[in-house]
Amino acid sequence: MSRKAIREYFKSIYIRYWKASKELKQLILNEFCATTGYNRKYAIRKLNTSARKESNKAVPRQRKPTYGHKVISVLAAVWEAAGYPCSVRLKALLALWMPWIRKRYAISFKIEKQLLAISPRQIDRRLKSRKGIIRKRIYGRTKPGTLLKHHIPIKTDNWDVQSPGWTEVDTVSHSGNNAEGVFGYTVNQTDIFTTWVESRAILGKGEKAVVDALDEMAKSFPFPIKGIDSDNGSEFINWHLFRYCESKKIQPFRGRPYKKDDNAHIEQKNWTHVRKLMGWDRYDTREAVEAMNDLYRNELSLFMNLFLPSMKLQKKKRVGSKVTRVYDEPKTPLQRVEESKQGNTKKMEALKKLRDSIDPFSLAQTIETKLDRICKLADLHQSPKQAQYQQKAQKPVSKVDREAINTLSRIFPGLSISLGSTGNKEQR
Repeated sequence: MSRKAIREYFKSIYIRYWKASKELKQLILNEFCATTGYNRKYAIRKLNTSARKESNKAVPRQRKPTYGHKVISVLAAVWEAAGYPCSVRLKALLALWMPWIRKRYAISFKIEKQLLAISPRQIDRRLKSRKGIIRKRIYGRTKPGTLLKHHIPIKTDNWDVQSPGWTEVDTVSHSGNNAEGVFGYTVNQTDIFTTWVESRAILGKGEKAVVDALDEMAKSFPFPIKGIDSDNGSEFINWHLFRYCESKKIQPFRGRPYKKDDNAHIEQKNWTHVRKLMGWDRYDTREAVEAMNDLYRNELSLFMNLFLPSMKLQKKKRVGSKVTRVYDEPKTPLQRVEESKQGNTKKMEALKKLRDSIDPFSLAQTIETKLDRICKLADLHQSPKQAQYQQKAQKPVSKVDREAINTLSRIFPGLSISLGSTGNKEQR
């Protein structure tokens, strides 16, 4: 018998074999072995296993979902307004935003209770269909600094600070696909202990402009700056910043060359607080830089530091090739400063009043409006090299060149030569 015939024959008898009595099973088994040529023990095992699988076939559960459409729609709206945080941060954010969620969506007590009870794992399941992954390339524009390296110590060990004020700083370029000329940069600074972040935009990467941006950001932090850790870029390794740190009693540090992990905290904030919002377009005008600073100084700083919880890595566990990361409880930077009890009292009181009076949904909407305006100020023209190349390619052909082309075309039949801006081709 062919294999197909054996399969058809097997399907016709195995259910009958499983339901038959002991005496009848022996007869069916004898017939099955004689027909297929199988060994008797193999045939018994095959008939018993297949019949058991068929009889014990699992019936899928038909349970209604605990969280209805209204709960998931409100959850998705909050997730979108908050800038798509992870499920653990979103879980912590729901309790903080609940007074404004009640006003905006007029939810009942039952829905509020379900929103506060939903687990991070369930959030991942229910929002899975709404998630999209966007991967883009970040272009680096850092030029190594050659001065003062022997004055600024290298920080190679892990930052294990227990007080605010120890920060990491970096620049993010807004050059688009053309790194020529003068364009905008974002100077980004984050506190390691509290995860507080401040950003300022500058036109060009001049030493004085970077120092002015750092000095302005230092006034926005609700605690004094004690240390600045940077990479080896010339915008940070210079006498202007070194003298500024000496006058303000700030300790400068630097990472090892070509070791981005030495500044892992600020590298992560470069994505969440700058690149994710501003994208990779080119901003090379004073108007664009001022529009970015208008957002950085006001709405974005309040939204990120007062309303968005963040998580800090506590430890890593490696078992073979698997690495398990353990994070602390999600908290906003303001909550972390408040728990440290080392913030400026007046600034902390003012920030708490702002947090209680500002609607985070309106704040998120204002951020989106300003981002739309900033996007319209991007320089989307071609780079100078491309424009120069096209201009050279479209240069009119002179009379002498045209005669030379015609001569070549007569000597080599079938030759196709472009005549530049005329748009025609001489073909023979």
